[in-house]
Formats: sequence, structure tokens, C-alpha cells
Amino acid sequence: MRATHVPETGVITVREWPKPQATEPGTFVVRMTAASVCGSDLHAALHGTLHPKGPERAGYPGHEGVGVVSESNSEKFPVGTTVLCVPPGEFGGAFAEYMLLDDDHAVALPSDVNSNDLTQMRRYMMAQQLGTCIYAFDLYWPTEVPARTAGTCVIMGAGSAGLFFLQDALRRGFDQVIISDKEPARLEIARKLGARAVLIPDEDLGTVVSELTGNNGADLVIEAVGSDELRTQAVDIVANRGIVGWFGLYESFEPTLVPIFEVFRKCVRLQGSVAAQSEPGLKSFHEAVRRIHDGEVEVDYCLGPTHTLDQVAKVLRIAERGGDGQVKFTIVP
Repeated sequence: MRATHVPETGVITVREWPKPQATEPGTFVVRMTAASVCGSDLHAALHGTLHPKGPERAGYPGHEGVGVVSESNSEKFPVGTTVLCVPPGEFGGAFAEYMLLDDDHAVALPSDVNSNDLTQMRRYMMAQQLGTCIYAFDLYWPTEVPARTAGTCVIMGAGSAGLFFLQDALRRGFDQVIISDKEPARLEIARKLGARAVLIPDEDLGTVVSELTGNNGADLVIEAVGSDELRTQAVDIVANRGIVGWFGLYESFEPTLVPIFEVFRKCVRLQGSVAAQSEPGLKSFHEAVRRIHDGEVEVDYCLGPTHTLDQVAKVLRIAERGGDGQVKFTIVP
């Protein structure tokens, strides 16, 4: 089968690999319909967070995908089942014609999904990232007694994750959501979804937050880009006793500075989020599939042009520079 190969940081090729086989109980092979690019793929393939075993893994670093089970040694996912693929991010496997999965890393799609309808399959593919956002938001904004005031939520980055966070913040009752990005096209989507958009560098995010919160700062700030600079700014603009959620992955494996005095001075809660794929029962991914099925979340702005496996390296570079107006990129085998 054909799949991507990342032999070293900055090098992404496509070559022939052995087709996976479902030899172990509870495993199955998925014939991939489509995969999509995640921001963490950029860090892994281009920015120095390549997993040590990444060069040995077909389809790395892709981990968002949908397809149909073509071979099965699983009672839960028989041949013909249409699935959302949710492998651990460090394993990859989605940028390929076939992918091996197990019972703990897939969600069966609703029975009314037509596996031959690429547009419909791509919509459900968004449940992978939406699921990671639902999982993260539950960590960032847990139920407390007494309940926190859901006043202002700031989201740094209007990519697909940031726009999902925006919709979830409004769903959870925040009075206002402020979202920042460098791409006008993405911010226009954010405006239509109900956010106050901040175009960087034309506007200063800190100034806007101060003006809209009466100098109090935001109750919740979510960094959805993966930038050390933005993680620092998040602490600056959060309110006293506010929460900062770090969603965008680290830029490298090296230590980075944290404005520790400000964290203590404001009594800020810092909360990272990772490994939604290890959540018992994959609850957040099931919820994401349900929301898409029931029309409770908008995803069509993610359905831009499709690209082939041979274009993965090119697409990652486009995504690295901001997407050229696109929110999400689809790869078809």
C-alpha cells in the first residue's frame, strides 16, 4: 500500500509499505476514505517533535480519518463498518491507503452514513478534532460549586480547533467570545459563528480584551495555536483566578519559560490537554459524532479542496504558513 514516510524532521515522502493485517484479536484494517491535517502534524513532521518511532510508521503523522473496515478480527467492528479513526496522535497512520486499528481507537459512524458519499464522510471526519476539543473544554471548564461566571472566553487561533472551541464556548453559556488570528478568511467565519474577531497584528488582543472586560481580563483563555509566545500572553490577559487552557501542542521538547510571577499573582489555573484517545469509552468522540449527526455544530467551513497523498508535504507547508484562507485540509488516498 502507499502511505507517507517521515524519515527525519522536514522530510515527508510517499512510498510503498506492507499492507497491515488484523492478526490480533480486537484489531481490524480500515480502507481509508479520507484523512485531515492537524496542527500537531506540523510540529511532528516539520518542527522537531518527531516521535522516535515516527520514521518506522506508515501514514505518520496523520491521525484524523474515516474509512470502512475491510478486514477484521474484531467482534465490535466487523467488515463493512464505517468508522471514525482515533489512533493515538503519536502513532499516526491516517495518511495511507489502509490503517490498522483496535477496538479502543475507533467509533462506528451512524447507520445512515453513506460511505460512498465523500462529502458526508468528510463531515464526520471532523468529529476527531471536535472530540479532542470537547474533551479539552471539559478539562478547562469543569463543573464547580458554586459555578464560575461564564463571562468572557478568549480563543487564540481561528483554525478548525479554535472554531470548534468557539461554538462550544457559546454552547456552554459564555456571554462573549473573543477569537484572534492572522487570517481574515478564518476570522470572517468566527464572526458569523458569533465571536468578536481580532485580526493580528492590526489589533492588539490584550487591548481588545481589556476594553471588553472592563480591565478585568478573560475568565477563560484557550491557546489553540501551539505557540510559546501566545501561551505567555494567555497568562497576561486572563482574569484573576481565571483559567488558561493550553491546547496547541509544544513547539519542541525543550523547556520553555512561563511567567510564573503572574501565575502566582493572579492565582491562575493552568490546564493542558492531551490523549483524548485514551478517555474511557471515547466519550468525547461519541459526543462529537452525535453533534454532527444531529446538526448541533457547524463543520462545513472545514470542507475545502481535497488533496492526494503525493501532496501531503505541500499541504503541510501551506498549513504551516496559515492555510492560505483554508481552515482544514483533506487528504484522499
